[in-house]
Amino acid sequence: MAPLELREPSARYLSHAEREDIAVWYAEKASLREIGRRLGRPASTIARELDRNLGYRQDRQGYRAQSAQAKAEARARRPKVAKLARSPRLHAYVEGKLTCDQRWSPQQIAHRIRLDFPHDEQMRISHEAIYQSLYVQGRGALRRELTACLRTGRAVRKPRRRADARRKRVIPPELMISERPAEVADRAVPGHWEGDLITGRENKSAIGTLVERSTRFTMLLHLPDDHGAEAVRQAIADTIVDLPAELRRSLTWDQGVELAQHAQLKIDTDLDIYFCDPHSPWQRGSNENTNGLLRQYFPKGTDLAVHDAQDLARVAAGLNGRPRKTLGWKTPAEALDDLLLTAAVTDRVATIN
Repeated sequence: MAPLELREPSARYLSHAEREDIAVWYAEKASLREIGRRLGRPASTIARELDRNLGYRQDRQGYRAQSAQAKAEARARRPKVAKLARSPRLHAYVEGKLTCDQRWSPQQIAHRIRLDFPHDEQMRISHEAIYQSLYVQGRGALRRELTACLRTGRAVRKPRRRADARRKRVIPPELMISERPAEVADRAVPGHWEGDLITGRENKSAIGTLVERSTRFTMLLHLPDDHGAEAVRQAIADTIVDLPAELRRSLTWDQGVELAQHAQLKIDTDLDIYFCDPHSPWQRGSNENTNGLLRQYFPKGTDLAVHDAQDLARVAAGLNGRPRKTLGWKTPAEALDDLLLTAAVTDRVATIN
């Protein structure tokens, strides 16, 4: 095996100088947030550093920069010797359970060993460490032929997803929320919608949600068998295409793959489509709030496919019949009716003129 080497220092990790500052400021009874602010680091980073190095000594003088730095350098050395290679007793236990006589899974071994050795912290290993020792080159503390005794019997570990299954989607810049017109943000103009899916048990079922930003009027999409891109596009088009043009201006969605057919959706509905920034649900605040209300009717972890279109219509009617403080205690249904009445009067005047 090649000699252990220390990784190049990175700004991601605390430096020796930073650890010396932590020791001084912590001894002076500065708070974790204050120490983090002075270093330009999250308070959670300071908390983890102290947890690793104080142990049971929680007094303010217990943190030592020199010993903390030495421990960090030891953790950073690569390659690491596999835990099974360092502990013959642990190795013998794991290998014995993996044999074709026992046929235990790595997960069974990782949990059972805690019962067999409840007071021995050296007899601990995760199921992932066992899999790596079987499959990963350079981590092979276990005999490779033991893979034949696993339930799958595979000699090569199968990835959870295809190599191309999680390719990062590239959203054109002109479709990002930063390019959305200002009239959408101030909610002054109706017809701008936010959309999302709420999913059921194991993400196998889903209901689509559409919320109009100015009235908070909600429409639910029935997706009984499929919530892939084509099914979602068709459901949105079928639901929204009958609205008058003044209520079909834009749709803002997150970057989920279920809206991959956004270009065709724009053609079908004449909606301008915009996408939120990654991991920014607050950019669809009305929709997120509505999804929370919907969980009263569709609890997390349940099968959403059992609800038919009539069920969804009843729930949507219930939501749209609740008075909202933000609407001056009008209901979303009343607010939408007011918009439609105003639009009808405007059209009649325009026709007469």
